[in-house]
Amino acid sequence: MTSPTTATPAPAVPPAPAVPPAPAVSVPDVPDVLGRCRALVRPALADAVAQLHPWTGEMAAYAFGWCDVGGAPASGASEGKGVRQALAVLGAEAAGADGGAAVGGAVAVELVHAFSLLHDDIMDGDGTRRQRETVWKAYGIGPAVLAGDALFALAVQTLAGTPGPRTAAAVRRLCATLAELVRGQAEDLLLEDRPWTGPGAVRPDEYRSVAERKTGSLLGCAAALGGLLGGAPEETVTALDRAGRHLGVAFQAVDDLLGVRGDPAVTGKPVHGDLRRRKKTRPVLAALAGDGPAARELAALLDSSFRLDDAAAARAAVLVEEAGGNAATVEEARSHLDAARACLRGVPLARSAARDIDALIAFLLHRAV
Repeated sequence: MTSPTTATPAPAVPPAPAVPPAPAVSVPDVPDVLGRCRALVRPALADAVAQLHPWTGEMAAYAFGWCDVGGAPASGASEGKGVRQALAVLGAEAAGADGGAAVGGAVAVELVHAFSLLHDDIMDGDGTRRQRETVWKAYGIGPAVLAGDALFALAVQTLAGTPGPRTAAAVRRLCATLAELVRGQAEDLLLEDRPWTGPGAVRPDEYRSVAERKTGSLLGCAAALGGLLGGAPEETVTALDRAGRHLGVAFQAVDDLLGVRGDPAVTGKPVHGDLRRRKKTRPVLAALAGDGPAARELAALLDSSFRLDDAAAARAAVLVEEAGGNAATVEEARSHLDAARACLRGVPLARSAARDIDALIAFLLHRAV
């Protein structure tokens, strides 16, 4: 654990209905969309982090990939995809406003997301994120909890200071989302003690509810805050929120899938980490829903008392694939992405923003397949 240092300033839902898929959007467009939105939000995000105590500010900058331990500028660290801040900007643009109207909301959701990752890594015992040590591994558990708390408070403070007639409504929406996110994390932790099979096993609808609260609520909030701050009517704000929630469930499904078969160079996490921890994820639960030999062997492996080493975790990954867990997860993601598109087609949106949002949807599906 490092001691406090003076920080270097930071650089300037229910089951998805079946709907016809929209025309495919070129995935290579997505880096441009994310980059444009990041360029708009990043200066304000850095300014917000600079308001923190130097020590918590350094940990926040480390979490964002801006610096190394000690505050020196990071060399090649990942800043993440930036999907949430992009949804906020695009939500405002979808309402016909300039994306700058949503910057306060975009900063707030990025801060909340960072807070949730800091605390989530501690609860899950994850020592690696984005190919380097997590904050709690680099600084210690106590400091990481404190940094998460600081980011939580800063998110509300930042949004409350955003000028405009809809600020109060935006703060209320963010606070409701924070409560929902915490509830989802509580439910996720409780799933760990549930049996893999039998009457007490986790049902698909229960897991979907957790995914919507843990991941979908913040993506829905991001898009809705953009629309709200951009002056969208309530019907459009609601549609953006619902679309974001479906995106979140799909996003979680894809992340779960990458935890089973993902490349650590892409995911930034150790291969088969979720399987080693016997974490209840969508592919595993879908695989166990079958009654074939692969599902039975997987259940016996997960129910065993011995530690899952590399070989056992690799075998579990093979069994998940053979039992149909990966295919079912891809289908789940497809279904919710199509549902997100359906939500957005139900309200009038600015054409360019609608195209960019659809590109993000295609990007998420591309990650899954």
